[in-house]
Amino acid sequence: MQAFEAVQHYFNTAADELELSEELRTLLSTPEREITVQLPVEMDDGRLVSLLGYRVQHNRVRGPMKGGLRYHHEVDLDEVRSLASLMTWKTAVVNIPFGGAKGGVTVDNRAISPREKERITRKFVDEIHELIGPDKDIPAPDMGTDHEVMAWFVNQYNKYAGFNPAVVTGKPVEHYGIPGREEATGRGVGILTIKSLGRLGCKARGATVAIQGFGNVGSHAAKFLSEAECKVVAVSDLSGGYYNPEGLDIMEAVRYAREHGNSLAGYPGAEAITNHDLLELDVTVLIPAALGGVIHTENADRIRAKLIVEAANSPVRPEADEILAQRDVAILPDVLANAGGVTVSYFEWAQNRQFYQWNLNRVRGELDHLLSTAFEQVWDLSAERNVTLRTAAFMVGIQRVARAAKLAGLTS
Repeated sequence: MQAFEAVQHYFNTAADELELSEELRTLLSTPEREITVQLPVEMDDGRLVSLLGYRVQHNRVRGPMKGGLRYHHEVDLDEVRSLASLMTWKTAVVNIPFGGAKGGVTVDNRAISPREKERITRKFVDEIHELIGPDKDIPAPDMGTDHEVMAWFVNQYNKYAGFNPAVVTGKPVEHYGIPGREEATGRGVGILTIKSLGRLGCKARGATVAIQGFGNVGSHAAKFLSEAECKVVAVSDLSGGYYNPEGLDIMEAVRYAREHGNSLAGYPGAEAITNHDLLELDVTVLIPAALGGVIHTENADRIRAKLIVEAANSPVRPEADEILAQRDVAILPDVLANAGGVTVSYFEWAQNRQFYQWNLNRVRGELDHLLSTAFEQVWDLSAERNVTLRTAAFMVGIQRVARAAKLAGLTS
């Protein structure tokens, strides 16, 4: 399946459970707008390179659309479309007043300089500024982008619209960002992992965890779980996996990566393994926190974790999802598991609209409350209807969007 086809598969499975009409399925699953723009950018060596940028605005019935902006060489319209759809259901699952959107630029983020990245960002804003805004569509950081990119984005947008910090989230705190946004997705993964273990009858203390990906999300999830007395036995990044059955010193690994160009290459505190090996370790919890599609039909039968928490978007392919369900492997789906980032983005947006600064304790408390509420609703619905957690999460999200569409008079 292609990326959007996979999301539609999950959507239709939940829609079947809800007995949703064909009319409503078409309305809710079809993106409202798809934008492709050409970005002619001068590179540092004087070459003029034409890149493609995308923004898909999926649904706005519950509020302005919300979704990240990624810079990656594999970005295409189908991927952006699928991620925009996921954002519609994700924001609805955690019940924040946003719809779904997503954007991206097809560029190898590792091969461009900071100045080239800034020029790409400003050119992208030039091309889409009329279609975004605090009440329309609010981008945020994603793969290959960060708080610095968001600062450039705001600065360029303000040239058209005046002072408008709420146009994006994930900004530096000094540029009207919010404390705790950088840790939010990983912290949310940690919170929901602990809650899932409790529901499965497992104690957090001593539970073994393997995390594929040690970037922003994976490292913050690892820190949270280590502090909760879980035993994080393996982590990985582009350089490979690092395994210690006695448990890794996560803060030491974070310091090592920071001192070595954000890479764990050569990390001495663990045995070197491959990223594929990490997925198949005999652990309590497996957290894919890197790219999508890493668990598929060829390795699903070799997954030994009792619980998979999808910190990345779409790390489990639909065919593998069915295999794992038959084996009674619990999967906390991406539309809930990694919703911590967009939840704190909502707090940042609200803070910007109020011109009032939240403190870190308030951010963390509100995040815990919203994620916990959503988790209990999804888990209870899964048990009540005898469906997977993924189907239950989609059902919760679809019901909320469908109800909003009906109340708005868009359908009978």
